[in-house]
Amino acid sequence: MQSDHQYLYEKARQYCDYQERSIKEVKDKLNSWLARPEVIEQVIVQLEKENYLDEDRFVRAYALGKLRVNKWGRNKILMGLRQKGVPELIIQIGLQEIEGEGYVQVLKEVLSGKRINESDPFKKKAKLANYAIQKGFQPALVWEILRTGDE
Repeated sequence: MQSDHQYLYEKARQYCDYQERSIKEVKDKLNSWLARPEVIEQVIVQLEKENYLDEDRFVRAYALGKLRVNKWGRNKILMGLRQKGVPELIIQIGLQEIEGEGYVQVLKEVLSGKRINESDPFKKKAKLANYAIQKGFQPALVWEILRTGDE
């Protein structure tokens, strides 16, 4: 019994060592390893106690990583975190990390990096805006940047 718990704990610890994980991801992984519900809860508590699992840290790492590497906007990051099963309050606190000048700078990079073959400037702006909105940036912010011509 105890060795089964210890074995699953070690596997889960290694799983969390590789990269930041949400509690839901770890629970799903333990379920895929056919762990019993009481063992899953014990492992989760132990991982949190030993600081291998921290939802606040996960949200910050996820949000900053998706913004910097994938060039995702706030809306797309928000949906990704909801899919990961992170509580709404923790999501809102974590998303405050990406607000500010760096966020606007990434949006400008997304807009300036996209090449669109369109001679009509209005259609070109509409296509650029649509692209940025699909990447998860807020429509009002996208149009504000396009109107000022900062892209």
